[in-house]
Amino acid sequence: MSTSETPLAEPSQLIAAAYDPQLVRELGKRMITLLADHLSHVGSGKGPVLNWDEPSHNIDLARAELEAGNASVPRSADSLLARFDELLRQSLSRGQNLHHPHYVGHQVPASVPLAGLFDSVTTLTNQVMAIYEMGPWATAIERAVVEQVGEAMGFRSGQFGGLITSGGSLANLTALLTARNVALGDGWSAGLTGRSPAPVLVAHAEAHYCVARAAGVLGIGTQQVVSVPLEKNRRMDVNQLDSILADLRTRGVPIVAVSAAACATPIGAFDPLVEISEVCRRHDVWLHVDAAHGGAACLSAKHRHLVNGLELADSVVCDAHKMMFMPALCAMVFYRNRDHRFATFEQTAPYLFDPSAPGMAEYDNGMVNLECTKRAAAMGLWGVWSMFGSQLFEALVDTTFERAQQFYELLEEADDFEAFCQPECNIVVYRYLPGHLRNRSPEEIDRFQLQLRRAVVESGEYYLVQTNLDGRSYLRSTIINPLTTREHLRGLLDCLRKWGSQT
Repeated sequence: MSTSETPLAEPSQLIAAAYDPQLVRELGKRMITLLADHLSHVGSGKGPVLNWDEPSHNIDLARAELEAGNASVPRSADSLLARFDELLRQSLSRGQNLHHPHYVGHQVPASVPLAGLFDSVTTLTNQVMAIYEMGPWATAIERAVVEQVGEAMGFRSGQFGGLITSGGSLANLTALLTARNVALGDGWSAGLTGRSPAPVLVAHAEAHYCVARAAGVLGIGTQQVVSVPLEKNRRMDVNQLDSILADLRTRGVPIVAVSAAACATPIGAFDPLVEISEVCRRHDVWLHVDAAHGGAACLSAKHRHLVNGLELADSVVCDAHKMMFMPALCAMVFYRNRDHRFATFEQTAPYLFDPSAPGMAEYDNGMVNLECTKRAAAMGLWGVWSMFGSQLFEALVDTTFERAQQFYELLEEADDFEAFCQPECNIVVYRYLPGHLRNRSPEEIDRFQLQLRRAVVESGEYYLVQTNLDGRSYLRSTIINPLTTREHLRGLLDCLRKWGSQT
């Protein structure tokens, strides 16, 4: 691209500049330098975790940059580099810093940086997946990754199938749609209108909200979700499940599936999957497991017991963008019976699927996926796994689970904190209860937790979230940055004390 200051006013000049490989080379070098500096800065614990600003202000800033783009005409490679630098710096300075060791919030990880580099290959070259010939290598990578993870879960090689989709919500919807079609036979073509009695979905009482959302989307209806009561450790009560399924069968109520959790979002409780699978098999009911967060425990020798029984489920969801520390989004769906993946949809698209090569249906992603054009989401996982092996993922799981135990110990040692329970994974739920709060009403204590959390988040010192258990408010931390240390977690307690004295 020219380095002159002549405006690139002609459409052909603008297009040539936008597609110039040399410009990509120069901007890419600059981007890598800025990103590496950013990771070094936030990874060392410098600066805020969340760059808090009011939504309206951020929107105004973002819109102003668009309007500046409309008002100016690029003049040279140097001017474009300067503009690129400015925009990238602003983006890095105004976002959420997940790689900061003080990030202990939602179940979104400090992703392995190298995965982003692999992802950039498919993003820049726009590898998409609907039919094999549009993304042959992307399809091969996805198939290899699904097979590797599925075998780690315990599914039998050659007998199970799977796919990757955009996020756990869409993954759960896809699996439950398959369960609906298998359970109801003509549900895809005839719909659910007029069925009596109406079918139900049976689910863990604290299932992720996307399970009820799926019931609404699938026409089952959110009011037709039957919640299974929990044991004291907030796992699904197997005896209650047995009674519920027996009653539904006696009354002739169609059951789409049982949706279990590994683990449930509020405190990270893992359902007893082996026992649940025995109950489902006895009542001839599809077992689905939402293992979006905890499924990666299958890669850890130390924690594999938490997900024993995954291989007995009819369908399983696992998010690589959670405990496999991949960039969002990369959600895997597994079917114990590989033929079930074709039960999800009953449609044809002659312009897309080639009747002269019917064998390609086995590899055409659009046949089994709600998305047609789909980004090649497995590249980062494939690249990192190919470089480091499964040992890296085991280390990530073990390290963050151990940090959660250390945090629990710190809470137990402190007189002014109360842990809800000992964590099974890397999710810890607790409350800050300074002396002056001990005799206050439950409502005042709840309000204090929420106000305290808000103050800490907006300060940028730490990032944590909240939850509600049995009608009471709690603080909640997911230890999902492997570089977070015990000392960082000790610092969180001090931070809560500091802001608590001002709340």
